[in-house]
Parts: sequence; structure tokens; C-alpha cells
Amino acid sequence: MGRRTLPRFLSENPTVTRVREFSRTVADNAADVLHPLIVVSRGLRSLAASGRRKWAETPKERRGPTVVLVGSCVFIVALVPYGPVLATIGLMAAAAWAGRRNAPEPAAEVDEADTGRLQALYEALVPYFAAPGDPAPLYAHGGSWRAAFEGHAFDDRGRLTALRLRYPAYFTDGDAESRTRIEQLLHLKAGRGREYRFDWDEAGNRLTLHALPALDTDVFAQRFVTAPGEAVLGFTDASDVQRTLPVTAGDETRDAPPVVWRTGQRSTEPHLLALGQPSSGTTTLLRSITLQVLHHGDVVVVDGSGAGEYAFLRGRDGVLAVESSLPGALATLEWAAHETERRLLTANHARQQGRPTPEDIRRPLWVIVDRPTVLSHLARGEGRRDPQELLQVPLRHGRVGNVTVAVGEQLDGYEQLTEPVRTHTRARLVLGAVTPDQVCTALGAPPHTTPARDVPPGRGYARLGSGPVHRVQVPHTPNPYDEETTDAQREAVLSLLPETAPAPGDAEDAWSYADPAPVTAPAPVPAFPPVSGPVSASAYASVSDYAQGPGLDPDSTEGGVRAAWATAVPAADDGGPTWAGTDPMWLSVDSTQAGPGLAWAGAELTEAGQGRPGHGPAGPDSGDRSGPHHPGTDPKPLQAT
Repeated sequence: MGRRTLPRFLSENPTVTRVREFSRTVADNAADVLHPLIVVSRGLRSLAASGRRKWAETPKERRGPTVVLVGSCVFIVALVPYGPVLATIGLMAAAAWAGRRNAPEPAAEVDEADTGRLQALYEALVPYFAAPGDPAPLYAHGGSWRAAFEGHAFDDRGRLTALRLRYPAYFTDGDAESRTRIEQLLHLKAGRGREYRFDWDEAGNRLTLHALPALDTDVFAQRFVTAPGEAVLGFTDASDVQRTLPVTAGDETRDAPPVVWRTGQRSTEPHLLALGQPSSGTTTLLRSITLQVLHHGDVVVVDGSGAGEYAFLRGRDGVLAVESSLPGALATLEWAAHETERRLLTANHARQQGRPTPEDIRRPLWVIVDRPTVLSHLARGEGRRDPQELLQVPLRHGRVGNVTVAVGEQLDGYEQLTEPVRTHTRARLVLGAVTPDQVCTALGAPPHTTPARDVPPGRGYARLGSGPVHRVQVPHTPNPYDEETTDAQREAVLSLLPETAPAPGDAEDAWSYADPAPVTAPAPVPAFPPVSGPVSASAYASVSDYAQGPGLDPDSTEGGVRAAWATAVPAADDGGPTWAGTDPMWLSVDSTQAGPGLAWAGAELTEAGQGRPGHGPAGPDSGDRSGPHHPGTDPKPLQAT
């Protein structure tokens, strides 16, 4: 039966209307006056129900002690002055707190357009989250999205920016392929052209989607607040790192979350490999790293592309070499390998004798190699040694000797990199518009975000060791000699360069960049008689002084063959000389990058000794050592008399 209305004469009577309004006013005023009493009575009922529930849950053997304890408390409160009054006030306060009722928040209104998008997304997820034998399916054809979606948000343009959904417990969320299918579907339905982050809660069967804002691209090359041995690879999302750095972008200064790469003897990721598409920013990254580390160490740059992207570094203090040709690259990398061995030898001798490591060993050495596969291709065509083979020693032993290698290569040349380069470069970056499979291949783990379709230069993903995958935007570091570089950018890069090194030919310049003059071998060192037993410390010092002369360090090979000779101390019982702490060091005569000491040692050893197998005048890997030795072509080992 429908509700019957009052007769017209009653509803239109003014007296009845006034009485009805008066009764409503009285009821509202009474409710306002009696509201505290209503709240307290409701709270008392709640406390009483809670007490009965606790009493029912208490085991029978514990009820007696509980009654005694409560009675004792009541007796003590009754004896305390003003105890009953304070107990009553406390009880009323607890009842008022328990009897309060928070006003329910009004549900967020969803317009018809947003409801249609959510329903379409729900219907698209049904084939993946529904099972035929589920008695109470959470996802079903014709169902409602309100039970499956716990939260959502749209921007002012009507695009989905956040979504939190539930999925059945039987969904295989541990399978990478199943998760990838769901992420791709949500990416398509939520809208392309943006990056989305997916957070899977396997314990609670929840999936959260967030639309990520684009990373800032207005950070240019500048001096970052970092410690020695740290390099800023780029900047990422604030939720991924726990550190921020002050950066200058335009006319303002703000805090940005960086991706910091830590190097040194205690680093777990001592070397870096940057991969990317053409014009994706790998060279910009290497330039940025070079400018950051120049103030704390020495740098050797090998530019395989030959485009002159690092020409502005020539002649600067701390830049030992900038090579782009194949002969120069081979000589520079060979010197880097010898320098790594020298550092290991010197550090080992210093530790054995209880002395601190020399300052030149503690100073970091950075080897920057851009496009090594191009040089490898040229070396194979000319029948020369692969430059990547010369990187094996710095990559394997560089962490102990403070030698760090940073390699940049294009994605299509990743398979041409040698195994040591791919194995020992645990800090990885991949830049440019890449697919999830390419990111997984380069970094060893899939990204937690969907790659964007159009990305600016220097945009990509970074992973340090076995850590998480981060979005990264490399600081813009252009070539200051490029015609398209603006004056402000050119000044920003040039201001980071150290002072210009002394010109070649100056008295304080220990390196010569001109054509080397013919080296005259010094007088041969008289051989000392063999020793049949171990040599004492005093005898070692005398032998070192005899071999080197005054003022030379017996643990250093920078002084040429005489200094290196002192390290071969006869300590065996058979009287034969043995090398203290390491194998004999190989020196290349054709390499002048190691300075005058190395060239002198090579020239002095051209008349005696045997060539290393595989590097004689007969060609690579020939092993022919019967022919004459030609200065400048055959590496010689240091021999002890």
C-alpha cells in the first residue's frame, strides 16, 4: 500500500502547520541539549559490551584472579582522596570517546564519462582475472567495477592518473609474463604517451597504477655536491632514492633526487657501461662523468667515433690523453693496462713493508672509452690487437688500483663487446626510446615503468649492480665547440674544466707531445752476483740503491728499467732471481703514452731479452721469437740478472 497523504484541510490549515514547525524545532533543540547525554549513554553501552566480550573470552581458571584484581583496584580508588570523583570523570570521558560517531565522508562523485572508462577497463580485465570454477567471481562479464576497484583518480583532462584494484588470489602474479600482460593492458586502456608505474602487492592481492610525470630536462652541467669517488649519473623520481642534491635550473635552485655512482676500492660497481640508441645521450653522459671526476683524479679518454666530441679536454690539467685514432688508442689503453699493474705492484710492496700507499696510487685514474667496437673493427681490418683486450686488466684489477673504466656503446654493438667488458661493468645505463626487452637485456632486470614512446636525449634507465631499476635523466652536457651550443651552455661546460696544463716543451712538463727524438740507451747496469739465500732488509736497500741510484723509490717502475730491476730481489734457495709480489711486467716500446720512463725502459731492452709470444715482428699470435728484435714493435719483459 502506498503512503496516504493528509487531507487537504489539514495540510492547508495554518494552525496545523505552525504546530508541526514548533514540534520540529523542539525536537531539534532537545537533541542538541541531550546530545552529550546520548553520546555518553552510547559509550557506556559500548564499554559494557566490550567488557562482556572480554569476560566471555577470559578462560575460567583466570576469572577468579581477574575479579580479585578488579576489586583491589576499586578498593584502592575508594580510599584515595577524591578517588571516586576522578574515577567517575575518567569513566565519563572514556564513554564519551567510545560513543562518538564520526560523520561519514561523502562518497566521491564520479561522472558518467569516468564511470564508462572504469567499466570498460573492468570488462577488459575479465578474461585475465576470471576463472570458470570461481563460485563468487570478482571479475565477471556484466559485473560492476565498484567491488574490484578500491581507488581511482582522474586529472582535469579526464585521464586516469591513479588506480588501485584487487585481483583474485589464484592469479599467477609471480609469473613475469602474466604481470606483463596486465601492465600492457592497463597501459593501453589508461592512455598512451605517458609512463606508468606498477606496484604489485602479492601478499594482499593488490595492484596500484600511477601515472608518472616527466622528468625535468632543465638541469645542465654544473658542480654537484658529491664526495670524491662519486659521480652523478642523472636524476630520477623522488620516491626511488633517499638523497637529494641542490641543483641550479635556469634562475632557480631546487633539490633534485640523484642517481649517484660510487667508485673506489670499496665499491661493488667499480666500472660502468652506457648503452643507447644513436643520439640518445651516451656521449653526453661520458662528458658529464669526465667533468665531475677531473677535480679528484686523472682521466684518459679514447674516442672511437672520431667525431672530436672530447677535443675540448686536450691540454687540461688532469687529462693525460685524448685519442681518437687506432694507434693512439692502442698505445693509450696499453699504458692504462701497464699503469694498473704498476699500481698493484706498488701497493702490494707498500703493504708488505708496512708503509702507506703512495699518493700517486691513491689518486684515481679514469679510463673513458666511447664506441670501442668501432676501434675493434678497424683493428681487425689492419691485423692489429683488439683494443678491448687491453681493457681486460683495468676491468679485472682496477678496483684495487683505483682505476675506473667507463664505456659507452650503441645498442646495436652490444653483442660485439667482449666478455670482460660485459661481465665487469656492473653499473649499467640504457638511454633512448627502448623496449622492455632491450632494457631487460642491457640491465638484467625489467623496468618497473612502461617506457615512453618519445623521450628527450639523455632519458633512460639506470641500475647499479643488483639494485632496482631507476628512471634517469642525464644532465645536459653539450660539446662546447659545437656550433649548435648556446653561449650559456658553452660557459657552463668550460667553467667546469680545470686549469690548462703546461704547454709541451716547458720545464715543468714531464710529457712530450711532439715526435720523440731518437732515444739513446743508457750505459748498461753492472750485474750483481747471484745470492744463494734470502736477502735481508739492509741488503735489499743496498741492492735497490745500487740498481737505481739515489732518490728513486724501489717500489716504483716510473724510473725506467733500473727502478723495476730493483723489485727482482733473489730470495729463492736456488739462487735464481724471483719477482717480489707479482709476475714480470711487460712494457711496450711503441707506447709513448706512459712517459719518458717507459720509453727509456723499452729502448734499453731492445738489445736483450725475449719477446712475448704472439707479439713479435712475425705478426700477432705467431709465437715466432727467432727473428731480430726491432725497437718500437716488440714488447719486452723486464729481466733480472
